[in-house]
Amino acid sequence: MAFEGSCHCGKVAYTVDADVPTQAMACNCSHCRRKGFLLAFFPAAQFRLERGEEDLKSYFFYKHAIEHRFCTTCGTQPFAMGKMPDGSEMAAVNLRCVDAADPDALEIQKVDGASF
Repeated sequence: MAFEGSCHCGKVAYTVDADVPTQAMACNCSHCRRKGFLLAFFPAAQFRLERGEEDLKSYFFYKHAIEHRFCTTCGTQPFAMGKMPDGSEMAAVNLRCVDAADPDALEIQKVDGASF
């Protein structure tokens, strides 16, 4: 079953053709820590941007491997695009931007991104 996510103001919205995750990754790198991301990863083919391409800007840092996308109106970063370790295209979905996800019920996998 698919789920939806969006930025705060609603200009950017997406659908993921998957069940709402029960697990998320929390990274302590300088970027994720400051933004409080709870991320889940999906093959890019399962991700569909429904609206807002014209309202998105990209941010890159460190190795510039992940395209962090944020809404230019509200500043929310609802997702990012990049590649999995095997080279396949992926979408990193910020579960804090998914109304159907309960952040307090997620099993959190902590990643020490600050040490990369």
